Amino acid sequence: MADPKTVIVSGGTYGIGRGIVLDLARRGWNVVGFGLDGKQAGSAADNGIDGTRAALAAESLKADVIEADVAEAGAVAGVVEHALSLHGRIDGAVNNAALRPSGTILETDEATFDRVVAVNLKGQFLLCKAVIPHMRDAGGGSIVNIGSGAGWGKPGIAAYCASKGGVFAFSTALAYDHLQDRVRVNVVVPGPQTASGMVEAMASSGSSSGSQPVTASGRQTQPQDIANAVAFLLSDEAAQISGTVVDVGAFAHQGGVGQPRV
Repeated sequence: MADPKTVIVSGGTYGIGRGIVLDLARRGWNVVGFGLDGKQAGSAADNGIDGTRAALAAESLKADVIEADVAEAGAVAGVVEHALSLHGRIDGAVNNAALRPSGTILETDEATFDRVVAVNLKGQFLLCKAVIPHMRDAGGGSIVNIGSGAGWGKPGIAAYCASKGGVFAFSTALAYDHLQDRVRVNVVVPGPQTASGMVEAMASSGSSSGSQPVTASGRQTQPQDIANAVAFLLSDEAAQISGTVVDVGAFAHQGGVGQPRV
């Protein structure tokens, strides 16, 4: 039997990221998840490290969960070295970490804009830059960047939209640049109102209508739905797929949501 593959998951401490960590651990991957433990702007996520460790323990699963800031190059390098020291290889990376503060451009100060771009876009840059050489030297690998329908522009979240729009272009550029290295790069877009810390924060602030979006299944998108798509793109079954966007939840990556029948 082949040795298990190793994947690093940023923002792996709550909501969608926690769901991805748990799912990949169930599938037998060596998983190193990281993120910040405390509450961040635009999210209800809190106590993420211990919460994720408890969720793993409840299923008798093994994964490494550590605190590190994806916007800091030194911290990201430390996570990569930690993964290599434990498992000797890096086969996959999932860029899930993100902030989603509300605000039009007139309501968004420069520091907030800088922080959102640093986490949501620069964070993906830093992790990809750190892992791609190891994947290339090992003969290939897979990167999954978590995007958003906001990358096509939505009202009231200007900084978030700017950062997520960059994710689409950045990911396609990576896919082109590293095709010959057999490093695949794809984007997964969670459906609207996917259960997550961001959606919890929207509900508590009253910025969400509370109505359930229309999806192919007729229910709210769950972290497990995102994890299923991520796991497929990381797997050898997706060996022929790079430079694509997988929309989990119906039309989110086009900037819209399904409309109920009248």
